[in-house]
Amino acid sequence: MSDDDNSPISAREAKRLFAGLKGARGLLLAVSGGPDSVALMWLAARWHRSLARGPRLTVVTIDHGLRAEAAREAREVKHLATGLGLPHRTVRWRGAKPKTGLPAAAREARYRLLTQAARKAGASHVLTAHTRDDQAETLLMRLVRGSGLAGLSAMARLTERDGVVLARPLLDVPKSQLIATLKRAKIGFADDPTNHDAAFTRPRLRALLPQLAAEGGDARSLARLAARLARANAAVEVLTDGAERFLRLRDRGDAPQAGVRSFEAPVFAALPEEVRLRLLLRAINAFGHEGPAELGKVESLLAVLDQAMAAGSTAANGRPVVKQTLAGALISLAGGRIHIAPAPARRRKGS
Repeated sequence: MSDDDNSPISAREAKRLFAGLKGARGLLLAVSGGPDSVALMWLAARWHRSLARGPRLTVVTIDHGLRAEAAREAREVKHLATGLGLPHRTVRWRGAKPKTGLPAAAREARYRLLTQAARKAGASHVLTAHTRDDQAETLLMRLVRGSGLAGLSAMARLTERDGVVLARPLLDVPKSQLIATLKRAKIGFADDPTNHDAAFTRPRLRALLPQLAAEGGDARSLARLAARLARANAAVEVLTDGAERFLRLRDRGDAPQAGVRSFEAPVFAALPEEVRLRLLLRAINAFGHEGPAELGKVESLLAVLDQAMAAGSTAANGRPVVKQTLAGALISLAGGRIHIAPAPARRRKGS
């Protein structure tokens, strides 16, 4: 993209943004009515018109039912989409809303409804308008919450959910360029007041960005940091894959137990801590029924296992020296092996 963060996006730049999506079966554009998503719709429509043959575009607006203005904004998106020759649907988040954790619940509902709408429309991809600014804010949010390397990688350009690809073609684009693009095209957009509501974490962190930028920590540098952490995370994942294969190869002569993941404790103990942690996470999430497991709790579990293995403990009177449940998985250390299996279902009170 252009180094000028206030310059409108040219047709050539837009073509580069969407180039990898030309062969998609269909694209569903998530458009709320704000500047980022309206720019996504306008740029995608302009790119699509330049193709002799391209994927079908469908616009969907999610009305979370949280603001009175949402229905009007959805109608305005429909008017814009119709003017661009794109079909539009409004999908509503129905049912009771949680009193706490509302942003996370709304985000989960939004992606669930978008993937459902994509399948209904025959679209292989859902396009969202996350920008470089969003990437920087996401990094900060995860940083203050103590996320691990995977979390600090922030948002990926492509992810998968329920058989639908979630694509973020604007992830390297600053929000200011999208606004400049809409102003050049004389296209209006809505301003969601919750984006400025200090009751929520993201707006509070967003308000800190100008001060961070003054110290050199602007959105560009924060997004670059997220990309570097993503690169490191991918490398550690490759190492973890290799360690997993190695541990399984050592067990070639032993018949694997159904529904159980097992590691040879001395060999497991010799692996790097981050790799051991990821192996446990994978196994617990695979066999547990209350996941995903929290990173901090898996770190505590690993510390207990490490302490027991360092002491040379394997079993006492035939019983496991470590036996814990986490995220619906049962983890035990016995007979020189670490075992991860589904934990017995918890008994309900009164039963």
